[in-house]
Amino acid sequence: MLSGLSLAEIFANGIVLLIAMTLHEFAHNYVGWRMGDPEPARAGRLTLNPFVHINWIGWLMFVIVGFGILGSAPISPYRMRADNRRWRWLAAVAAGPLINLVLAIVTALILRLLTVEVVETLPPMLQLILFQMVVLNLLLFVFNLLPLFPIDGWQIVLALLPPNLASVWQRHAQTTQYILLGLILLSFVRIPGFNPLNTLIGQPLNQLIIALFDFPLLFQYGSVINAFAG
Repeated sequence: MLSGLSLAEIFANGIVLLIAMTLHEFAHNYVGWRMGDPEPARAGRLTLNPFVHINWIGWLMFVIVGFGILGSAPISPYRMRADNRRWRWLAAVAAGPLINLVLAIVTALILRLLTVEVVETLPPMLQLILFQMVVLNLLLFVFNLLPLFPIDGWQIVLALLPPNLASVWQRHAQTTQYILLGLILLSFVRIPGFNPLNTLIGQPLNQLIIALFDFPLLFQYGSVINAFAG
């Protein structure tokens, strides 16, 4: 999680999460609207204004402790056009995590094109924001793929299942929500080597970071984090 951070890291993470979650929620709303749901337009959600999308208490919690409800999108499959409704819903719910993945990839490509020699000459705070733009967007991507209600991943599974299995999945939504709550609570319990939520998120997150950064950038990222933490 993101606890034990310096003020500089909190500031950088706040900026990154503001951008990441505004685009995440905008993507849900925009694709939902394109899929036939009129509510995002009626609710004024087809905008990149963060004040429309962000849950500020949840944003502050996420910045400081690493978890919080950052926003929501007023979309529903039942307001979408009836033809291919299941796939329209899939597109809308998958749009949020996918935009976070795209943001991470684009930022990582910029860093790699600049090369580590140029990145090292940038102001340290800008370096931190750019690196965290990759890492935190990957974190949001992985976290939102967890198949636990009310996370996007649960909705993605619902859309992918055939109708008979989807109804069973819906009946167990509350069970998966309890599992999510339990995993979050366990993440705050200090038991050496035991943090199932960190295992579920941390391992794929680390693999994605390694895939996007080359070794010099990984080393520079570690140096920047250590500099601000020290």
